[in-house]
Amino acid sequence: MDPHDENGNGNGSAEALPPPPPPPAEIPPDVVPIKAEPDPPKKKRVPMARRGSGTKGQKIQLLSNHFKVNITNVDGHFFHYSSLFTVGALPGKKLEFTVVLEDVTSASPEGRGSPNESDRKRVRRPFQSKTFKVELSFAAKIPMQAISNVIRGQENENSMEALRVLDIILRQHAAKQGCLLVRQSFFHNDPKNFADVGGGVLGCRGFHSSFRGTQSGLSLNIDVSTTMIVQPGPVVDFLIANQNVRDPYSIDWNKAKRMLKNLRIKTTTSNQEFKITGLSEKPCREQTFSLKQRGNENGEGEALEVTVYDYFVNNRKIELRYSADLPCINVGKPKRPTFFPLELCSLVSLQRYTKSLSGLQRASLVEKSRQKPQERMSVLSHALKVSNYDAEPMLRECGVTISSAFTQINGRVLPAPKLKCGKGEDFFPRNGRWNFNNKQLVQPSKIERWAVVNFSARCDTRGLVRDLEKCANMKGIGFEAPFDVFEENPSNRRAPPLVRVEKMFEDVQSKLPGAPKFLLCLLPERKNCEVYGPWKKKCLADFGIVTQCMAPTRVNDQYLTNLLLKINAKLGGLNSMLAVEHTPSIPLISKVPTIILGMDVSHGSPGHSDVPSIAAVVSSREWPLISRYRASVRTQSPKVEMIDNLFKPVSDTEDEGIMREALLDFYVSSGKRKPEHIIIFRDGVSESQFNQVLNIELDKIIEACKFLDEKWNPKFVVIVAQKNHHTKFFQPNAPENVPPGTIIDNSVCHPRTYDFYLCAHAGMIGTTRPTHYHVLLDEVGFSPDDLQDLVHSLSYVYQRSTTAISVVAPVCYAHLAATQMSQWMKFEDTSETSSSHGGVTSAGSVPVPQLPRLQEGVASSMRVGSHGSGGSAPVRANKTTRQSSQPTQSSATSADAAALTGVSSDQSDFPYLTTESESAPKPSVVPRVEQYFSDDESAVETNEQPEIGEAKACGSEQSPCPVHVQADAEPADTA
Repeated sequence: MDPHDENGNGNGSAEALPPPPPPPAEIPPDVVPIKAEPDPPKKKRVPMARRGSGTKGQKIQLLSNHFKVNITNVDGHFFHYSSLFTVGALPGKKLEFTVVLEDVTSASPEGRGSPNESDRKRVRRPFQSKTFKVELSFAAKIPMQAISNVIRGQENENSMEALRVLDIILRQHAAKQGCLLVRQSFFHNDPKNFADVGGGVLGCRGFHSSFRGTQSGLSLNIDVSTTMIVQPGPVVDFLIANQNVRDPYSIDWNKAKRMLKNLRIKTTTSNQEFKITGLSEKPCREQTFSLKQRGNENGEGEALEVTVYDYFVNNRKIELRYSADLPCINVGKPKRPTFFPLELCSLVSLQRYTKSLSGLQRASLVEKSRQKPQERMSVLSHALKVSNYDAEPMLRECGVTISSAFTQINGRVLPAPKLKCGKGEDFFPRNGRWNFNNKQLVQPSKIERWAVVNFSARCDTRGLVRDLEKCANMKGIGFEAPFDVFEENPSNRRAPPLVRVEKMFEDVQSKLPGAPKFLLCLLPERKNCEVYGPWKKKCLADFGIVTQCMAPTRVNDQYLTNLLLKINAKLGGLNSMLAVEHTPSIPLISKVPTIILGMDVSHGSPGHSDVPSIAAVVSSREWPLISRYRASVRTQSPKVEMIDNLFKPVSDTEDEGIMREALLDFYVSSGKRKPEHIIIFRDGVSESQFNQVLNIELDKIIEACKFLDEKWNPKFVVIVAQKNHHTKFFQPNAPENVPPGTIIDNSVCHPRTYDFYLCAHAGMIGTTRPTHYHVLLDEVGFSPDDLQDLVHSLSYVYQRSTTAISVVAPVCYAHLAATQMSQWMKFEDTSETSSSHGGVTSAGSVPVPQLPRLQEGVASSMRVGSHGSGGSAPVRANKTTRQSSQPTQSSATSADAAALTGVSSDQSDFPYLTTESESAPKPSVVPRVEQYFSDDESAVETNEQPEIGEAKACGSEQSPCPVHVQADAEPADTA
C-alpha cells in the first residue's frame, strides 16, 4: 500500500473503508431464545351476504331478459389449453399466422368465420395445404359440477372458469356464423343492423350474451348491444365523410394516415384482403417502385423504376379517374412497400371504429338505437331463435339447454318521497316527475353584480334578460339588472378560442366598475363550442367568477326555468329537498351524524390512453340534510380506477387527501360534529374490483379518519352502483316501461351477496335501464327496506333536475364533477393518438398534470345549494376576522376549518385540526378543486332537446319540466 495514498487504495479516488463492526455482545448462558411471532395476516374484507329481502311497496309482475339454463351432464369436465407452440420454425417470409383448430369457415362464404380471421390475408386452398406441427399446453381440468357452486353462491376459481367456458362456446358459435366478436358481444354482417351516425361511422347493432348465476339458478342474459364500425366501401368515400370535406383533394393526409392504419381493404384487382400499413409519401403519378422485367434465356431480368400510376394504367390496363394526384395505399412492409391506387381500394365490413365520437355522432347514435320495451323484447326473442343454440354440438355434449321464455319476476314499486319547495309547500312527484309551475324554490339565491357576454350568438340579448328576470321573480330568485351586455367584436370570431376568450375578458375588465359575481355566457353553437373549455377555465380558475353557459336557439319558459335551476344551485340556493330532511324520520341517519359520499373516476376517451384520469369525491354537508353536497377533484394516472388520493399524508401532521377535505367540511358545516356513520356510493367499478374497493379504498378512508383522531371509529356502509350491465325489466302486458320506483331484489339477483336493481326514474324514451346496487359492507345495520328507501330517496335530490334520476345523486354529482373538470384538459390536449386500446396503466407510470387551482371565492362556493348570500365570494380576511366569524359555507381547509370552528388544537375533537399563521407559506397541494355540480354538461345549456333522454315540453303537471335526462337508449351498452 502506498503510504502517500490517504485513501489507502492506491489511486486516491475511493472513499475510506468503514471501520470493522464491533464484536457481538456475549449472550448470557441462562437466556433461552424466543422465536419472534410474525404479525397475523390482515383479514381481507369480502362482499357481505344478503340479509333478507324488502317488503315495502306495491307488488308488480315483471319479465327479465334472463333465460333459464338447464344442465344435465354435470359429471363431465372441460379441458383448458392455455398455450400454443409450433414445433420447428415457420416460414420466415410471413409475419402473421392463424392456427385453426377446426373448420369454422364452412358456414362463412366470405371467410369471416374464425375469431382471428381479421388478420388473415387469404385462405389457403385445399390443394395448397401444408402440414405444420404444433404443441398445445394443458392448463386445467374444470369439472362441470363447479357450475352448481355458482348457483349456490359458492364462487371459486373453478366455478368462474366453468362459466367462462360456456361463454367461450357461445363466442365460438357466433364465430361460425361470421360475426364480429367484441368481448361478450357479437355482431352480424347485415346492413339492416347498420345505422349511419355521420363522419363515415356506422352504429352496428348486435347482441350481448353471458351466463349468470342467480337466485333462480343458471341463466343466460341476452341484450341488445351496439358497437361503432367504419363505413365499408371505397376508401376515398370514407375519408371524405370522416373529414367532412367536399372532394379528395381537400383531405388532410396526415389525419388520413392515422385513421387508416391497420384497417383492412380489398382491391378491385383481386379478392384478397390487405392490412393498411400507411400511405405513400408521393402522389400516385410520382411514386415509383422497382418492376422486374421478364428474364432472358438465362432467367435474368432487368429491374425498372416505374410509377404506380403508369404500372396500373399501362401494364394492368386499369383506368384511374382521380388517383393520379393522390397518395397510394401502402399494404407492404416498412422495407418493402406495396402500393395500390386509392380508388382501387375498398374497406371491408365489420371493422371497429375506436376513436371517440363527437357530440353530434353520439346524439345520432342514441336517436337511432332507441327501442321501446316491446320492440326490444321482440328483437331479443328473434335473436335467441336465430342463434339456434340447440344446434351447437358442444352445448349438446354438455347437456346444456336454454329456455326461450323470459324469466318471470316479482317486483315492487316504492312510493315517491314527499318533497318540499318554497313557502313550506310539500308535494308528491307524479310518475317520478314534478315542475315548478306556480311554485317557488325552497331556498332561492340572488342574481346580483352580474353581466352578459355574447360570443356571436344570434339572439335578442336584452329581451332574453327581461324574460329571465320575469321567470326568476316567479321562482323567488332575487334579480338585479346586469352591469352590461358585452358583444364579441366581429373581427375576433375566426380567432383561436383562447384568443376570443382573452379579448372578451379584456373588454369586460375595462368597462366594469368591479369584479362581477356572475357571468351569463351566450354561445353560438349547441354542440362542441370551442370557446366553452377556455371560458370555464378562465372564469373559475383565473378570476373566480361563477358562470353559466347557454346556447339561446329557442328560448321559452321551460328553457329559462331549467336555466334558473342551474344558476340558483351555483349561486348557493336550493331548488327542492326531501320533506323529511328537517325531521328525525330518516332511519339511522337523522339521529346520528352521517356523511354520504359519492365517488367516481372519469377516464380519457378511447384512443387517448395518455390523458390522466380524474377522480371526484362528493360529500354531504350540513347534517341532517342529505340534499347538499360539495366535491373534491384530483388527477391520477391514466386508466387507473382506484382513487389514490383519498389519504395523502405529507408530514406527521398534514394530510392533503380528499377525505380530509370532506370530513372537515362536514365537521364545520354540521355544528362541529364528526360523522359517526359514513355511507359510500362508489360508481364505475366492476365485480372483479369489489375486493379492491373494500380493501384498498376503504382502508385509505379509515386511515384518513384515524389521522384526524386516532380514537375515532365511524361505521361504514359501502355500496357500488352499476349502470353498465345488461339486465332489463319489462311489463308483460303493457307497452310502457316499468314504473319509477320499481325495485327487484330476488330471482335474477346474486344467489349469495347483497344486491338489488332499482328503476328510480321514469323511462320516457327507449327501454329503462335499472341501476344495479351492490351492498358490499353494512356496519350500521340497515334493514333491507330502510336501505332501499334511502337509495330511492337519494334519486330525488339532484338539484339540476325536476325528475327522479336513474342513480343516486351523490354518484351523479361525482360523475358530473369529474366530467366537467376534464373539459379543461380536453381543450388543451391537441395531440392525436392512435386508436388502439391500451391496458390499465399502473399508477405513477407517466407524469400526471395537475388540474388548475380555483380562485378562493369560487372554490368556497362550489357546492350544490350552499348557504350564504347568493354565492358571494368571501374576501380573504386576516386571521382575527376569520377566527371571529363562523360562516357555514367555509371551504374547510386544514387551517380555515380550525379558525372557523373557533377551536384550538387542544380543544378540538380532531387533534390535528390546528390554526395556521396567515403569513405561513401554503403547502403545494395536488389539484384540489371543489367543482360546481350545477355546471354545464356541455356547451349546450338547455335540455329541452337533449342528446339523450326524455325531455318534454314544460308548463303543466301533464307536461312537467325535466332538467336532467336519462340515457335510456343506452349508448353505454356499446361494446
